[in-house]
Amino acid sequence: MKVAIVLNTSWNIYNFRRGLVEAILAEGHEVVAIAPKDEYVQHLLAIGCQYYPVQLNNKGTNPLQDVFYLHQLYRAYRKLKPDLVLQFTIKPNIYGTLAAALLGIPTINNVCGLGTVFLRDGFSSSVAKWLYKWAFRYPHKVFFQNEDDLQVFLEQKLISPELTALIPGSGLPLERFMPEPMPENEEFTFLMVARLIYDKGIVEYVEAARLLKAQGFRARFQLLGAIEEQKGLGISRGQLEAWVAEGLVEYLGTTDRVQQVIALADAVVLPSYREGTPRALLEAAGMAKPLITTNIAGCRQTVTDGYNGFLCEVKNATDLAEKMQAMIQLSPEARATMGQNSRYKVEQEFDEKIVLNAYLRLVRNYAQSA
Repeated sequence: MKVAIVLNTSWNIYNFRRGLVEAILAEGHEVVAIAPKDEYVQHLLAIGCQYYPVQLNNKGTNPLQDVFYLHQLYRAYRKLKPDLVLQFTIKPNIYGTLAAALLGIPTINNVCGLGTVFLRDGFSSSVAKWLYKWAFRYPHKVFFQNEDDLQVFLEQKLISPELTALIPGSGLPLERFMPEPMPENEEFTFLMVARLIYDKGIVEYVEAARLLKAQGFRARFQLLGAIEEQKGLGISRGQLEAWVAEGLVEYLGTTDRVQQVIALADAVVLPSYREGTPRALLEAAGMAKPLITTNIAGCRQTVTDGYNGFLCEVKNATDLAEKMQAMIQLSPEARATMGQNSRYKVEQEFDEKIVLNAYLRLVRNYAQSA
């Protein structure tokens, strides 16, 4: 059987869905990745995955570009003739489903998060919801990464309940994110791992750093993630450089070895406005780090307040600063216990095997009926 996996970037497939690719290949099936070309294509080919390129303006709202993307996926599915298509992220979920439906190919979708269109009311949000409602008549199954997102789709009648199921995010390959000894930093070190867009809570993180520094706390505030300046959703390079020059944050750029950066942090912070299930927090939890995140959909499922970290109010830099202060003032033993609790929580609730088994059950059913 041939299985296609469709995402917004090849980087995303390799970094977040590699376990799924390898699990399907291990079952004896073909896997073809369909995504824009980047430097991670070679890594996909190296693990035995086939590759088919498409062009995608991931953040654009130009309808002509979206129609072109739909046409590309239709041509890809018609040429490759996959028996099953697995789709992730907004545009593959919508346009890939429509393309597959025209060809009678079954699809399994994954709503990785609701994105900015559900955070802001307006024309774009209305169009996106209409497209979801239209496209989501056709998948054979749609996985959601948290109960809140599922309920939004059900309450707004964007999908029929019988098509839905819950899984714990993308899961975490526990063997790749192992605990290491707590660092011995001269200054307490916070780390935030995220794309540098406003909805990740970047401004609140910086303002919390400003508040703590003004109160005399000696701490480092690190940022790791790609700069994305497009369409006003991302922090500008100029603004980031100003924060760095002011001494508020340290910008670490990007890396393929995130484990090495996480290992050097005392705590990991993500004050996001909404998530599916944030992989950055799962990775930090796997490495036994205490966490601080917002009490919102997607994030709160990764933290039991007071057990493996703290929950703060969304869009509230003062409350975030208070939770970060509380983390600094914990004894090293208490922080280590929180970190151990993070590891235990991710082992029990977010093991990648849970996600892989959910997908493999469906793949096997289609293989038997093919």
